[in-house]
Amino acid sequence: MTLTTRFAPSPTGYLHVGGARTALYSWLYAKKNGGDFILRIEDTDLERSTQASVDAIMDGMNWLNLDWTHGPYFQTKRFDRYKEVIDQLIETGHAYRCYCTAEEVEAMREEARAKGENERYNGMWRERTDYPADKPYVIRFKNPLEGDVVIKDAVKGEIVIANKELDDLIIARSDGSPTYNLTVVVDDWDMKVSHVVRGDDHVNNTPRQINILNALGAPLPVYAHIPMILGDDGKRLSKRHGAVSVMQYRDDGYLPEALLNYLVRLGWSHGDQEIFSREEMIELFDLTGCNRAPSAFNTEKLIWVNQHYMKTMDAEYVASHLAWHMEDQGISTDNGPALAEIVKVQADRVKTLKEMAQISRYFYQDFTEFDAAAGKKHLRPVAKEPLELVKAKLSALESWQGDAIHEVINATAEELELGMGKVGMPLRVAATGAGNSPSLDITLALMDKDKVLARIDMALAFIEERIANS
Repeated sequence: MTLTTRFAPSPTGYLHVGGARTALYSWLYAKKNGGDFILRIEDTDLERSTQASVDAIMDGMNWLNLDWTHGPYFQTKRFDRYKEVIDQLIETGHAYRCYCTAEEVEAMREEARAKGENERYNGMWRERTDYPADKPYVIRFKNPLEGDVVIKDAVKGEIVIANKELDDLIIARSDGSPTYNLTVVVDDWDMKVSHVVRGDDHVNNTPRQINILNALGAPLPVYAHIPMILGDDGKRLSKRHGAVSVMQYRDDGYLPEALLNYLVRLGWSHGDQEIFSREEMIELFDLTGCNRAPSAFNTEKLIWVNQHYMKTMDAEYVASHLAWHMEDQGISTDNGPALAEIVKVQADRVKTLKEMAQISRYFYQDFTEFDAAAGKKHLRPVAKEPLELVKAKLSALESWQGDAIHEVINATAEELELGMGKVGMPLRVAATGAGNSPSLDITLALMDKDKVLARIDMALAFIEERIANS
């Protein structure tokens, strides 16, 4: 039998980091064992499910490159199958009609609460057959009254739940639509899911689902419940901690490999290793290595991982992601250096690709004014002579290469008996518009010669204006 896992998000919002980690663990476990990975969209909540959320989930999965073997399946396309199973449960005595009103059920819960018992439906219609005519009803699963449900959880270990703690849950609403616990059971059964990897907020659902599977004579999957992700303050993850759409991480300038590497370590470990290639994740991942305790999200750690990948991955590949940020910031790269060259000189100077795009604008776009602080400090009257001389020497260069440019800057400083900074900083501000850039010879070599000379002229005009106004 083929090992099969699944990721089954509800399209009621974006794909967030918790969901992405669940998807990653399910994907890795299937890949490691040569199995299948199913994508299933649980869209039975018709009021809250949206196409925009479906698109966001698909975009996130595709950006992370978590490819699925089968799917995406949509539960709204399987209502006939759910009805068939519900009818089967009724026919075999494992489900029944319940005509209680919402007010009656609430009264039952209040009574149980007053007695210090679990709030639950009391089974009023469990054995009755005196069904009233023309009155709405729901279908409830007839949960066993005796014994225990034993969950042999691959992460948490053995969990035992007494059946007397469970009530007869609704499996079909009064409009006939199936509920979550029923649809999940039918889907996992039909799709031959062997391992259910999901968040531990589903632990309470698991005994109910096991009882339904047993009533259907269906095989039980292995359950693995992953502890939740907390903020670094120990509280439930929220937007202020980083619980945003996976695509927001793309927008903020993270590489998908960096986010995956960070997420795999957020609840799983392999010794002290921090950096894992995709191939290493597949080879080393196992459910037994998952933590039982919640993990804390740490943005600084994610930034560190992202910087590692920007600096060590193939520059052409990183450039393919940088291109999105250039376009997003309205920077046309038609005229200028190859983006891979930008990655090589900027990767160790930034935290994100978004920041890399921001500080690389001058390679592709002209500017009309200099950074105020840099211009005031470095484009002073005393910089006029070194700028004029270095421009003359740069103009005479036949080879526009880093080594030749470096020699020109050195020669200018020696001829004028100035420190390198007295030549280099005015030249840097002139060429880039600001006071920070990679090594000046490399920076200029990546730019068009005529563009550099024109910008030096602009700086000289700026200095002349300062002289005239002084």
